[in-house]
Amino acid sequence: MVVMGVRDFNAQSKTSLDSCRIGRQAPATGFWMWAAGAHVQVYVRSADFDPEQLPYLLTALHNWNSASEQTGSGVKFEYQGNTVQQRSCENCLTIMRDRVFDKTTRHATELSAYSARDNQIITSASIIIDPVLTNPKALLNALVHELGHNLGLLDCYTCKRKSTVMNQFEAVNVPNDMEKPTSCDIAQVKEAYKELKELVRASPSGRESMPVDEGEEPVDDDTPIVIPTSTKRLAGSSPILKPVSRPE
Repeated sequence: MVVMGVRDFNAQSKTSLDSCRIGRQAPATGFWMWAAGAHVQVYVRSADFDPEQLPYLLTALHNWNSASEQTGSGVKFEYQGNTVQQRSCENCLTIMRDRVFDKTTRHATELSAYSARDNQIITSASIIIDPVLTNPKALLNALVHELGHNLGLLDCYTCKRKSTVMNQFEAVNVPNDMEKPTSCDIAQVKEAYKELKELVRASPSGRESMPVDEGEEPVDDDTPIVIPTSTKRLAGSSPILKPVSRPE
């Protein structure tokens, strides 16, 4: 297994909660989450990625795993190898490709999640990456972003650049150099799992993100965004992907 560019999280500069204002430097929480302490079995659909792309996918998993203790989530993403089809087993995550990018929705990735409990706790999920996203470093950045959604983080399009992995990309296949969760991301995941001990939310519906502050305009780019899916599905059927148009 090859893992690249991983730094010790303990060496990461300390950021006080005061400098992690939601909507400015930090994303809001309240999205899908794996159960606290979950050991998520991660599979990569073998036909979908080139051999040179796999180490970048594994680096994204490793970088979030390195922050697991700091976040208090206890969630670990454990690579199990290749699969020929999407896995729907409990605590299983499939990384796969399918065509999800178009000029209307302007996203290159989707999170498809299923909750057997009909709440925000994920039973099984897939991260779907459009074939248009090929740059290995951009692929790493996008997967780090998607894994943030797996841990309760929402998009934050008003957040300062480099303050969170949950903000916007310049364009598809343009790396943003965000290879690991920031101090603010770690703090917010920690808060999300603290809340989870007291309150389990209903399953998310529709694309959720921090609203743009009044008087500010969103950046007009080809940003990969996450589209949640229905948490209810019939036995043997696939989750229904419901793209939601991005507000202008």
